[in-house]
Amino acid sequence: MSLDIVILAAGQGTRMRSALPKVLHPVAHKPMLGHVIDTARSLQPQSIQVVIGHGAERVRERLAADDLNFVIQAEQLGTGHAVAQAQPALSADTVLILYGDVPLIEPATLQRLLELVNDNQLGLLTVELADPTGYGRIVRDEQGAVQAIVEHKDASEAQRQIREGNTGILAVPGKRLGDWLGRLSNSNAQGEYYLTDVIAMAVADGLIVATATAADEMEVLGANDRIQLAQLECHYQQRMARRLMAQGVTLRDPHRFDVRGEVIVGRDVTIDINVILEGQVVIEDDVQIGPNCVIKDSTLRKGAIVKANSHLEGAEVGEGADCGPFARLRPGSVLGAKAHVGNFVELKNAVLGEGAKAGHLSYLGDAEIGARSNIGAGTITCNYDGANKHRTVMGEDVFVGSNSALVAPVALGDGVTTAAGSVVTSDVPANNLAVARGRQRNIEGWQRPTKKKP
Repeated sequence: MSLDIVILAAGQGTRMRSALPKVLHPVAHKPMLGHVIDTARSLQPQSIQVVIGHGAERVRERLAADDLNFVIQAEQLGTGHAVAQAQPALSADTVLILYGDVPLIEPATLQRLLELVNDNQLGLLTVELADPTGYGRIVRDEQGAVQAIVEHKDASEAQRQIREGNTGILAVPGKRLGDWLGRLSNSNAQGEYYLTDVIAMAVADGLIVATATAADEMEVLGANDRIQLAQLECHYQQRMARRLMAQGVTLRDPHRFDVRGEVIVGRDVTIDINVILEGQVVIEDDVQIGPNCVIKDSTLRKGAIVKANSHLEGAEVGEGADCGPFARLRPGSVLGAKAHVGNFVELKNAVLGEGAKAGHLSYLGDAEIGARSNIGAGTITCNYDGANKHRTVMGEDVFVGSNSALVAPVALGDGVTTAAGSVVTSDVPANNLAVARGRQRNIEGWQRPTKKKP
């Protein structure tokens, strides 16, 4: 059966106390609406209609994509009115209604809901609540059949005792939706057109309202303020931690670990506390990550070690290689197998060959460093002339003495040694020693300056 999805994302979110539209507030560094769109895409619908209103241009600019159709709700007159704005673009057998501020809804839950829908039956997602205050209540008859949804403000005292709440997520036969939307009324406490009134209409028209239940309240919780946003963040992180542990990752403390992107992991991976994984991260078997590391858009090959307080972005750490503590690998950095980068070393667009080493206190930018080369402390590649970047190329088995400056463009052949403190400005042939520093003079009888008396 064909599927259209409507995502309601027009609300202002005044309780956020923010100039940012509510649906753009992030969970795990992604807008809440972005999470919902990703979930919608996973269901492979024929169209995704996103109803926007408050901050419409910002929402469109942030999330525009070829597979999304944005629909404007100029006045926010309720959920039924919002869906009606998208109704002319709907043509599928089934229409699924989602919400842009409910980011943790699971594709599997929605799939169960969609399986309930046919010409004579619609699907309603409900949730059992310890405290249903603020939720619409699911009203059933004596046989347990759903009769209607009553909003909290319109509910009687008896109805407010019902703990089964409406999530707002609804899947309906597409050919019925237009008729129901056209019959909605705003005669209620809020003066709005409630989408929930569709339930009573469906019952009156002889349809069965079948229900699926969400796994837990957090899956269907919307964020109306910063407190709820933080709750969603915590729940998302715990969900991701459980998934990674199920795949063979040891987390020293699952409560002190953040995922802000997509992570692919191997087995026997160990991750210490306060590690943040961002963007697209691949972690192969037997990798160890120390505490307080940030790893973004990077790949860690089998047996790699990232020591404490290191920051990696757009980098690759080769098989059996290690970096840190306090290492920084910027975009384009590649450590070959068994290469080593130590504390306070920064790499940018630099490749270290197999077994190459940069132990400490160095900057290596726009560089290619051959296998088994050793970079002494305090070495820098002078890669920027104020306008353009230039490369430094080293062969294999190069030894760069401490406190050397390599002024690019420059090439050092295989087996080259540079004397400590050298400023190398021209190419060095293979197996040569480069000494580029002033000759030392020792002055006898030197008198140190003395402090003048006041």
